[in-house]
Amino acid sequence: METNRQKKIGSVLQKDLVDILQGEVRKNGLSNLVISVSKVSVTTDLGVARVYLSVFPQNKAQEILEAVKSNMPLIKHDLSQRVKLQLRKVPNLSFYIDDSLDYIEKIDNALAGKENPIENRELLDKRKKF
Repeated sequence: METNRQKKIGSVLQKDLVDILQGEVRKNGLSNLVISVSKVSVTTDLGVARVYLSVFPQNKAQEILEAVKSNMPLIKHDLSQRVKLQLRKVPNLSFYIDDSLDYIEKIDNALAGKENPIENRELLDKRKKF
């Protein structure tokens, strides 16, 4: 369970990371690309921050994740300049793709009846006979 301090640090990091990443997108002139930071969770020792990114369009997500990981020292430096008055040490950043929107879409499709396993038996896993 996250403490209030972890939540506050996570929200500060999230706000500044959004500014950094969207500034890089604008600076590089990338059009039709949206990067947002959906969640930042910080470990109890404040040493590691897990950053979950949402990328639209989804087909560029892996490519953007690799670009962000390759530019991690630059991103961490920019972040440290922004939060130097709030934090003594910036946590190590680890980036992940947030796939919760895909999960929600699958649930919506299932509830809407688009993937009805009663009508379409191919959606069900085959039972194994022992």
